[in-house]
This record gives sequence, C-alpha cells and structure tokens, in this order.
Amino acid sequence: MNMQVLDARREASGGYKVDVTRGERVGRVSSEWFSRPDDERFLSLGDLGRAVRDRSERSQTRVVATDLIHVEANRSDGERLALILPGAEAPVVPTHWSFGQLAAQVGAPATYLRQLPATLAGINLQYGLSTHRGEQIKTLETDDGRVELRAVTGPDYGRIYDHELVEAVQRIAGNGTGDTRWKIPGVLDWSTGIYNPRVDVTRDTTTLYASDRDVFLFLVDDLNPIEAGRLPDGSPDLFFRGFYCWNSEVGAKTLGMASFYLRAVCQNRNLWGVEDFEEITIRHSKYAASRFAHEAAPALMNFAKSSPRPFVEGIRAARERIVAKTDEDRSDFLRRRGFSKGETAKIIETVLAEEGHPPASIFDFVQGITAVARDKPHQDARLDMEAKAKKLLDRAA
Repeated sequence: MNMQVLDARREASGGYKVDVTRGERVGRVSSEWFSRPDDERFLSLGDLGRAVRDRSERSQTRVVATDLIHVEANRSDGERLALILPGAEAPVVPTHWSFGQLAAQVGAPATYLRQLPATLAGINLQYGLSTHRGEQIKTLETDDGRVELRAVTGPDYGRIYDHELVEAVQRIAGNGTGDTRWKIPGVLDWSTGIYNPRVDVTRDTTTLYASDRDVFLFLVDDLNPIEAGRLPDGSPDLFFRGFYCWNSEVGAKTLGMASFYLRAVCQNRNLWGVEDFEEITIRHSKYAASRFAHEAAPALMNFAKSSPRPFVEGIRAARERIVAKTDEDRSDFLRRRGFSKGETAKIIETVLAEEGHPPASIFDFVQGITAVARDKPHQDARLDMEAKAKKLLDRAA
C-alpha cells in the first residue's frame, strides 16, 4: 500500500481530490470557529504562546478561606465590584467567569446577582460569604494594570496552564504555519471536491484560539496525504492526519486532545471524512500536571511522529474482510449488531448508492453506517451509531 507523499497525483490547482461522503463529520472545530471574536484568533503558535505565557507570568495563586473575603462596592459606580482577599495588597476585580465560580461556592445565584447594581450584588454576596460555612478556595489573580480575579477553584485544583499545552504543541509543530509538517489547515472547494492545503493564514482561516478562560488549537499534516485504498472510480482514497487540543487554566473545561485521520476541512472548519478518531481528557484534579507530563504530552508527540501504517493496514483489512454475500447475510449482519429494521435498510441502500454495489466487506458496512449517522438529528443517536461503526472497524484490524 502506497504511503508516500502523492505529489504525482496533485491536481493542477495544487490540491488533492478527496471523497468527503465517507467517514464521519466532526463539528467541534467549526463550533470554535463560529464562536471566536477577532481578539481570540491568533495567526501563529508563536503569537498564541507569547500571549498565554505572558498572562501566566503576571499571575499568582493563593489559598484563602471564603469567610475572610470582603466584598467592596462603590455607590458612585454601579458597575464596579471588587474583593479584598486575605494577604492581598490591593482589591481584585472578579471576571464574569470567576464571579460565577465564587457565587457557586456559597450557593448564590450568579445570574440574578449580575442583574443587580454592584452595591446590592455586593451585599448579597457578602452575606453568603459571611454566613456560609467557611471553605478553602484557590484563586488565580492576574495583574494587567489592575488585578483581576480570573478563577476560584477548590484548594486541590491541579492547574495545567494554557501555555504548557501550547508549548507542548510547539515542540512538534513549530509556529504552526508550515515550518514543520503540522500547520493550520487548508480549505475544501465544494464545487470541485478538491482540498487545497495551501491557503493564507488570516483571522478568518486560523484555527488557533485563546480567550480569558481557554485555549483551543487544531492542526493538520495536509501536505503529506496518505493513500488507504481506492475509491469506486479507481482513484486513491486520500487521508491526512490531524489533531486538536484544548485547555482551561481557570476551570471552565478539562484538558483534552483528539487525534484522527480526515479527508478534508471546509471553509467553516467542519472536519469531513474522519476515521480512527481517538480522544483523551484529563480533569484538573490534584495530579493533573503529572498526568499531562506523563500521558497527554507524550501521546501528542507519539501521534505526531507515528507511522500511518497501522491505520492503512486496518483500512485494508476492513476492505478485504468479506462478511456478507447475500441480502439475507447483509440484514442479519446489521440486525445482530443492534440496528433496527429501518436503519438496516437505509445502511444497505446508502452503500449501494455511494459505492455502486451492496455492502459486502466490513469497510462497506462502516462507510454505510457513518453516512447514515451523519443524517441523525439527535447527537446521542448519531454518536451511538458512529461508535458501532468504530467498533466494527477496530475488530477488523
């Protein structure tokens, strides 16, 4: 099976012909892309890394008792509320996020408090802090001309700083703009079915994001396509490697990363033709930093340096393993694996329409299942069907 860079098969446009009707569609990157304002978009890993590292260098943490926190509000400024923390030299101003975390510590309704003038919100929050049983909390304070309280977590919160994740990615991806094989992705041309890996990195095309509460990065190895079998018309079935990862140093989400093979990325940053999707997450518990150092960072490095051979051989094995030769075989194969009568018929029809023949191999069934899953309106049903497809593919390898 050819796993070389397929320069000879590049289209005249400089892109690659791909078949995005196969595999899964993953919308996580697209959701990030849609929701990020310009000031959360970065054009290189260097710019992103400097921003989040500078933030951490201006930050400090402390463990304090909630019943020793004093709330300060100014009657002349109905929007301003500050906190005086034990041991702090000056008042700290809570962010929208940390205000909600602190209110949750004392069982106060943050949404309601935010609607009140600062003085009234301060009185209510102070009452909760003073009367609620005292708890130890860990704060994250950042000085950017004024001191902001960015996070309020439990005392054993195992913080993994955003810059630690970015730096782990930089070790394999450099600047993320093409100085290594890992880069910000190109764009699929829907009119031609050609994926062009070479597009200008702009705030509209970038997939490197950071806000005051998280980071998210998506990179691909899309200049080095991998051939894993042939399409019905005899052309190569091309894949690229990709991964995305995320973190929140303020407790908004876990640390996590996902690796996969994909066939294209569209302008809206949906991932198309995804196969072999794997995900790991790490909660910010007491030993999270150690787990990141010993599990997540090495996993990312291993994927970046690994050979695609196991993936290609797994696809080949699935293509070669014939499990059904008759209509009865096909129905029995799917019904035994938990598919309804209606789903079974739809899967078989889909394969016949897209592949030009009824499903016979494991790979045929997997492609049919994932194609039908894409049309499921409810996420749980879609994920359940995609999981069944992945289980089939894993067993074939």
